[in-house]
Amino acid sequence: MAGSDRTSLPVNAREPGHSRDARRLRRAGQVPGVIYGTGSDPQHVAIDARTLRNTLAHGTALLQVSLDGGRDVPVIVKDVQRHPVRGEAMHVDLLRVNMNEAIQSPVTLELVGTEDAPGVKAGGVLSQELIQITVEALPADIPEGLRHDVSELESGATLTVADLTPPRGVTFVDDPEAVVATITAPSAPEAESDELEVETELVDERGVEARAQAEGGTADEAAQKAATAELPGGDAE
Repeated sequence: MAGSDRTSLPVNAREPGHSRDARRLRRAGQVPGVIYGTGSDPQHVAIDARTLRNTLAHGTALLQVSLDGGRDVPVIVKDVQRHPVRGEAMHVDLLRVNMNEAIQSPVTLELVGTEDAPGVKAGGVLSQELIQITVEALPADIPEGLRHDVSELESGATLTVADLTPPRGVTFVDDPEAVVATITAPSAPEAESDELEVETELVDERGVEARAQAEGGTADEAAQKAATAELPGGDAE
């Protein structure tokens, strides 16, 4: 849970400007952003890039923004625009929240016990299809992250949102039937080899029958001639 120990993020007010102003901020080690919501006017801000990077890496769901050293305002990170190559934050949107009103927020889901899952031990592959789960709760109850134990998943199993248990005071918003993870069964190379061998035998048999029809003999006679031709010193016609 977010709890009472919430991360404080210091920001400085800035005047909205053009793209060149944003580039100038970034060169100075600042990230442009905007705070909006709760019926108040949007507030354009500049945030220290290193501080923001460390805050985002911590994965905090609820932040306390301190504007120019003033009183803290509760916000959540609504959106982060990143550089397509370097991955660094280029712009951040912060949403003001009312601590007494439920909000929706994406939360990262971590699957634990994957190596102990019977399906994985049997050679299957676990694929996590859903990395984030959208939850609804009071801002203080938004979890930092979610964890689910998959140590009992068998080969061919499918995990859905309905199989997850939300923390107290939290509701999942996503479709209950949405697939979270699957364990694919291991391939069977021996079975594939057997099928190939059967197909090869069928092709050989059809070849013998075709030769017998062309020579006017029986299939057994054609097969015997083929075997004789393969022997050392055999007469191959």
